[in-house]
Amino acid sequence: MKQLYIDFDGVILDTIAKTYKVMEDKGIDIKDQEKVKDFYRNVDWKKLIEETDVINDSINEIKKICDSKKFNVYILTHINSTKEMIEKIKFLHKELPQVTVVSVPKELPKTEVVNPSAAILIDDYSGNIKEWQKKLGIGIKFVKEHENSDYPEITHLSEVIDMFNQ
Repeated sequence: MKQLYIDFDGVILDTIAKTYKVMEDKGIDIKDQEKVKDFYRNVDWKKLIEETDVINDSINEIKKICDSKKFNVYILTHINSTKEMIEKIKFLHKELPQVTVVSVPKELPKTEVVNPSAAILIDDYSGNIKEWQKKLGIGIKFVKEHENSDYPEITHLSEVIDMFNQ
């Protein structure tokens, strides 16, 4: 079975759009890195996750992937704080108890925490995919609608099943 890592923010939940909206409402300039870091460290993650929309039925899509028995599925997510890690794990263990969550401190690349070689990463951020491929991993870009990026794109997570017929 292939190792399959799925990003959380911007793939499972639309936390990026939600946090940008909250920062905008609070008058935080998203170009001010210190204020943005401070925001992410101190935001109420429990409330944020509860109020954030699931993207393209991703929870059920991950269940389909698990049911296919083609992949060892992990959620691979960057975190800014322990509070964020705890709330993401609680949410994911409730929704997807069969899936292991791997939390990566924001300061580290995902490739420093797991071995990307021959493993698949589904992520919405091209920078993570680029790093993954440099370490001989397979990168797939998750998009809400096709945008013709430099990487194979999917809009629904279960599309990965047909991409890797084993």
